Amino acid sequence: MHPALSVIFLTTLIGVGQGLFLALFTAQSYAAVGFVTISNPDQFYAFGSGIALLFLIGGLLASFFHLGHPERAWRAATQWRTSWLSREVIVLPVLMFFVFVYGVMHFLQWDPMILQTAVPEQGQLSLYVGILGTLTCFALFIATGMIYACLKFLQEWHSPLTVINYTLLGTASGFTLATAYSAKMEPSLTTLYGSWATIITLAALVFRTASLIRNARIKHKSSLQTAIGVRHTKIQQKSQGFMGGSFNTREFFHGAGLCFMRSIKWIFLVLVFPVPIALLAYGLSTSRLDVLLAAFIVQYLGLMAERWFFFAQANHPQNLYYQTI
Repeated sequence: MHPALSVIFLTTLIGVGQGLFLALFTAQSYAAVGFVTISNPDQFYAFGSGIALLFLIGGLLASFFHLGHPERAWRAATQWRTSWLSREVIVLPVLMFFVFVYGVMHFLQWDPMILQTAVPEQGQLSLYVGILGTLTCFALFIATGMIYACLKFLQEWHSPLTVINYTLLGTASGFTLATAYSAKMEPSLTTLYGSWATIITLAALVFRTASLIRNARIKHKSSLQTAIGVRHTKIQQKSQGFMGGSFNTREFFHGAGLCFMRSIKWIFLVLVFPVPIALLAYGLSTSRLDVLLAAFIVQYLGLMAERWFFFAQANHPQNLYYQTI
């Protein structure tokens, strides 16, 4: 498939926003049960939510560049009964609403008690807004991943690993950003976030490697024979069939060579996993904000390469017919 830059930005940016919000709510959950103590929780949650919201808005804006008629974008939500894309279009604004409300409540320091509990932090309204936001985060991860995992004819995507990888990679990038953010705003949480960012990144490495191994062993169901409906055992294509390119040759094939595909695979494997983990370890040991921020930047650049490879690796069956150009 041809990787669209707008979709690459969409999926990576909203993944960071989702992961960062999950990190913020993790801190609040830990504080509610007494695992951590936050010196200025309202400021920490408010500004963190603002950053998460900016990433979500950035992803939403990037999606408009993928539309032929942006003024008709609202129609994408009308097929929610059958389309995972429509469900994503609906869930994303809902998540943005919860993140906005969560951040505004802390910014205004308006957090009424809605339950009488022994520990005040366990009865505050923001905790339950965070729970709703967390559930919406995972719903968005599922909807985004299922857009691709539900396509049976693209065998590289048609796997539960697609949804798992979208979830883990987005969460890992969010927790890596949260590590740098906490180093600036709440140093007591830096080790917590750095540890979780490392664990989630390692888990993402395991499942992303599993998907690479699976895809390398795929036996495609389509062949030259099925592409043109001829059962002869010896078929060789000599030409594309017409003089110039077309929508089919532009949108369903990336045009990159085998050497480039191999290079980009190793680039993202290095940038997404070992380099950020090493930078996190060094940044945590030295308490250097610039190193922790570099860990996020490097990982995000690697995620862009990973997402490009994810789209390019999917081999549309129609390429059997247009393979010779």
